[in-house]
Amino acid sequence: MISLLSAVIPSPAADAAHDAAHETAARFRHGAYSVACPTCHVPAGVLCLARRSIHAARRDLYRQNLKSPGLVPLLVARAR
Repeated sequence: MISLLSAVIPSPAADAAHDAAHETAARFRHGAYSVACPTCHVPAGVLCLARRSIHAARRDLYRQNLKSPGLVPLLVARAR
């Protein structure tokens, strides 16, 4: 019951953790933060102007450019 309440009633600690996760992903250009946002026109590695959210266009652009790396890219390149 308590875990259900925490999902409905956000706590300050949960908000801070969520903000920190977005900040970290943007700082290291992980996931959708590795491309520029076509909606709010911010460069790669910068948070979208929407608070704690990534625009759908930015996610779609990231998914279009997604390349599946090999198990160990450097060793795979040498073997070719």
